[in-house]
Amino acid sequence: MNKVVVLQSNYVPWKGYFDLINDADLFVFYDDLQYTKNDWRNRNKIKTEQGLQWLTIPVGTGSERLICDVQLLDPRWQRKHWEAIRQHYGKCRGFTQYRAFFEEVYIGRVWENLSQLNQYLIKYISHHILGVTTVFTDSRQYPIEGRKLDRLLNLVSKAGATHYISGPSARNYIEPDRFRQLGVELIWKDYSGYPEYEQKHPPFEHGVSILDLLFHVGSDAPWYIWGWRGAQSRSASKA
Repeated sequence: MNKVVVLQSNYVPWKGYFDLINDADLFVFYDDLQYTKNDWRNRNKIKTEQGLQWLTIPVGTGSERLICDVQLLDPRWQRKHWEAIRQHYGKCRGFTQYRAFFEEVYIGRVWENLSQLNQYLIKYISHHILGVTTVFTDSRQYPIEGRKLDRLLNLVSKAGATHYISGPSARNYIEPDRFRQLGVELIWKDYSGYPEYEQKHPPFEHGVSILDLLFHVGSDAPWYIWGWRGAQSRSASKA
């Protein structure tokens, strides 16, 4: 069995993104696609006393770019993002635990490419903070052809998938019969049921960056992403 997820890299994505990663044996970053403005590639939300706040990386106005070709020309955003993170999460119990890593990312290095930054953060958080064992690779490592769904199917086949896991938003373009014809079982990810945690500045909001969960609950974060399902299953079996 080889469960595969194919997805564009996002900037410090929400917990559901990491839930998908944990479900997969192989996660393929799909960054040789058209960069889309006002999306999750270069921005995400954090929770503040004033409500939700966007952390947005300036990437210029060019429209004809692949995600992997988006350059970061002005590094001043890094300190701004770090100061916002430190201001709003500095007193949370997990902040001290992860401060050194994130401070190095934002202050100790200069990032010149969006895809490189996103992939670095996602892989580090997955392996070194959440303890995920999923293997990461990049679509540019595969000789794939076609457009849109044809290209995705070609990539899934080249990756040797027996199962393909997709987020629910892809129902707009995914054709399940095409996966069946390929001999690949299509699995739709369900993001419902995530337990709430003690989040500053209620009401509670699930749709924020993974940073919010990490800083609020520290090393308990995996339980709030996928561990709770095991506890739920055990409770159901005892009932």
